[in-house]
Amino acid sequence: MPLRFQPLLLLILVSLASLLRAQPLSIAAAANLKAAMDALGPAFEAKHLGVSLQISLGASGSITTQIQQGAPFDLFLAADAEFPERLVAAGLVIGESFPYATGRLVLWVRRDAGLDPAREGLKVLLRPAVKRIAIGNPAVAPFGRSAEAVLKSAGLLEAVQAKLVFGENIAQAAQYLQTGAAEAGLISSSQALAPALASGLVWTVPQQLYPVQKQCGVILKRTNQPALAAAFKAYLLSPEGQAVLARQGYGAP
Repeated sequence: MPLRFQPLLLLILVSLASLLRAQPLSIAAAANLKAAMDALGPAFEAKHLGVSLQISLGASGSITTQIQQGAPFDLFLAADAEFPERLVAAGLVIGESFPYATGRLVLWVRRDAGLDPAREGLKVLLRPAVKRIAIGNPAVAPFGRSAEAVLKSAGLLEAVQAKLVFGENIAQAAQYLQTGAAEAGLISSSQALAPALASGLVWTVPQQLYPVQKQCGVILKRTNQPALAAAFKAYLLSPEGQAVLARQGYGAP
């Protein structure tokens, strides 16, 4: 008689194991990483059958606040080094922060504005055709902070201050460009590669105009899956993961 129940017992055990494996790994990521995570996520899941990733995107500063208030993320990938270091200092992470990429800033201008950023660079922002300039909120978005630094370095911040429109994160700033709410913007190179912004002209901002933007991550202490979080970190830093980031416009960490 007991032998009859062995297949059923085995099915129950397999089902329970599948449920445990399917528990999602929760990753909070800077908004500039959307396209990269769209590629990295499925590739990682394919290598770890039964694993699913739950990605939450936002401004690095806003995510940091959420984590400090108890948000249940396993891993945080920021757009800079400063916000992860705040979590390290607060004792909320396992080990230290790790660099995984270098962010790059570009100037995006509507193609039909009749401007030439390749020839004029940032001076196109002074043209009457540019009525609004989209950037991320410098208080919470590292790319917004870099954009502000660029405008200061170029001596243009005061002249264009009235034109600035701030996205809560860099993805929202890019959305302003996509919808026509702004004629120009300073966004990440990754976002400028998106098909939705193919209608614009792109000019890479010289690195000397803003601090090197090292993007860093941390594994959070409250994670229930430290081994899986470490596996994603390893994949992100692997040649395959770095190749994905490079195709999305990021520099090496």
